[in-house]
Order: sequence, then C-alpha cells, then structure tokens
Amino acid sequence: MDDRLVSFAALFIEIVQLQTIAMVKIGNIELGEFPLLLAPMEDVSDPPFRYVCKQNGADLMYTEFISSEGLIRDAVKSTMKLDIFEYERPIGIQLFGSDIDSMREAAIIADQANPDLIDINYGCPVKAVACKGAGAALLQDIPKMVAMTAEIVKVANRPVTVKTRLGWDDSTKNIVDVAERLQDIGIAALSIHGRTRSQMYKGPADWTLIGEVKNNPRIKIPIFGNGDVDSPEV
Repeated sequence: MDDRLVSFAALFIEIVQLQTIAMVKIGNIELGEFPLLLAPMEDVSDPPFRYVCKQNGADLMYTEFISSEGLIRDAVKSTMKLDIFEYERPIGIQLFGSDIDSMREAAIIADQANPDLIDINYGCPVKAVACKGAGAALLQDIPKMVAMTAEIVKVANRPVTVKTRLGWDDSTKNIVDVAERLQDIGIAALSIHGRTRSQMYKGPADWTLIGEVKNNPRIKIPIFGNGDVDSPEV
C-alpha cells in the first residue's frame, strides 16, 4: 500500500477516535475527557485533604456534606464547611436533609458561598442520617426526592448535581427511573454508588446498573460511577 494512503488511514482513525471522546461538562464547567472526582466524605474531605487531592489531579472536588438543619440555624460545624478556596475550583458544596423547606433555605445559603455547583446527598447509608429521613432514606420516597431536588434547582444560581445509590434494597433498584426523573427536573449531573442502602459498604459494587443509566438514550447529563474504585486503571 502507498505510504501516503497508510498515513492518511492512520490520521483518519485518530480523528475518529478524537471525535468519539466527548468533553465532560457539568453546565459550563469543563472537566476533560475522563474526569476524576473526589467524593464528599464526612471528616475526610476537609480543606487540607482537598489540597492534597487537587495537587494529585482531582478534576472536581466536593466539601464534606453539610446538614441543612445545621446550616439554616447557623451552627458553627455546618457554616465552617462552607469555606472554599480559589485553587480548589471547580468545587461543589454538598447538602443533606429531610425537610424540603430546610433544604431549599440551605441551598440559598450555600449558593451565597459561591461554589461552582451544589450537590445533594441521597446516598449516605449511615443510621444517624438515613433514620432521620435524609441521605439514602429518600430512596424510599422518590416523589419527595424529586420535589426536593426541583426546589433546589429553582433557587440555585449554578448547576445542581445529585449523588445517590442503586436503590434502598435489592427489591427496589430503581436508579434507571430515578435518573430520568431527576434529569427531567433539571439536575446537571448524577453520581451513582453501585450499592443499595441495605448493603451499606458490603459486597462488590454493581457497575452494570450504572452502565445501564449511562447507556440509556434518554440520559443526556454526565453520569459518574462510584464504589470499589481502588486503582488508577480503567
């Protein structure tokens, strides 16, 4: 084969490959082609830890999750978590709570701290959170989850994202439907932990359902997977 044809074929293949790799964007926030997100973790993802992660390549980070009830009552433990720094951007503030009005008010307060986005926690499985109707507990009341999210989308002046799980238990793995409903009321991205609330952190994460959400032709927003990511290999 003519060397020029070989070169042209190689160039064509490279162009096709580049075209199939889409830039991941949350609203107007560009995160690259394969972004790595630092998950919000209570008592872990504080500013010093975020600094280390940013220095080592985190593309998007979140604060520790913040109680909506604590925030609207100006509790020091909650308000201090609003502290973010320019070098951390893009960064999101994550909120959790069980009352729609409190979550709406907390979102307004968080919005004033000028993060790049606001994230809602519908995934925390621990009893102290879920047994109070917050975090993963909302997986038992999807209409309330949708209504709460819609209110936050209305008051936020920046993208709103959600982190959740596959479902409450094995009989209610409804994440495909949940993803569609949350997208329809305006969230800009969804992170999914590949376990149910009943599993807590036990057993292997199920990435097949995360893949179903990602490959659903109705889904246009970015979908991020979480759970058992313990090495840099894809």
